[in-house]
Amino acid sequence: MHKQISKVGFIGLGDQGGPMAEAIGERGFQLHVWARRPASLAAVEKVPHHVHESVASLAGSVELLALCLRDDTDIWDVLDNQGLLANIAPGTIIVNHGTGDPVEAARIAAHIAEAGGVYLDAPVSGGSPGARTRTLTTFVSGTPDVFEAARAVFETFSDTVKLMGAVGAGQFTKLFNNALTITNMKNVEDVLGLAHQVGLDIPALIDVISTSSGGSAALRALGHDISPELAEHVHTLMQKDMHHFADAVRARGGNPEQLLERGIAGALGLVAAAQLVAASRDDAESRAR
Repeated sequence: MHKQISKVGFIGLGDQGGPMAEAIGERGFQLHVWARRPASLAAVEKVPHHVHESVASLAGSVELLALCLRDDTDIWDVLDNQGLLANIAPGTIIVNHGTGDPVEAARIAAHIAEAGGVYLDAPVSGGSPGARTRTLTTFVSGTPDVFEAARAVFETFSDTVKLMGAVGAGQFTKLFNNALTITNMKNVEDVLGLAHQVGLDIPALIDVISTSSGGSAALRALGHDISPELAEHVHTLMQKDMHHFADAVRARGGNPEQLLERGIAGALGLVAAAQLVAASRDDAESRAR
């Protein structure tokens, strides 16, 4: 049984991780952070926090250490090359909030256990908008007692927190969630492209369908959250997530090829679709003046 957590470390203060760390600090946890770039620390400037000069220093100061990094390679780098595992206290909970490979999650868990720590993979859904509004969904996997110890931390930035099973199940759940979202994005791109061809008012169409039976998270995201500039970044992550999904499904004997093809098409079409929506909104605003 783990004791109540009060000291929380966070590494990965990006567009999503920054608001997550800020939420943890807002709720009274002692927040400890480290960042490769000093500019990233602006994400937590409004809440009390302690900045560490190294990963090793941070690792020895907390009871739970959350990682919100790009991929599994970055996780391994922080664990070993940056000295995280060499400096944790026994029983320290290490959490991976990024999206990765379910098989690799099991390897990471075993490696952390050898160093005396415990592991949860807890990828999140909702992106930076969800992180800012504290409405992320967190898909957790690991042992129930460790999950219960960490739950209060996850609830600072989430409105839904669910234990999905043993290590790896959280990553699988996130990959299936992403596959559904990204393939749905392809549907949205196709429909909005056709609507533009026939002369429909794109902003009005998005607004009314968003509250109708055709509404979806993909439509709302493209209609309101994903700017052309953000799309330039997001579409590469979408491709990565679809390949992670396909690899994980193949490893379990499934055939992901049809979904993979549609998901990659959705990722590749995101920038053009975001540009269409932005231009349509600019036109609508000009006409309204």
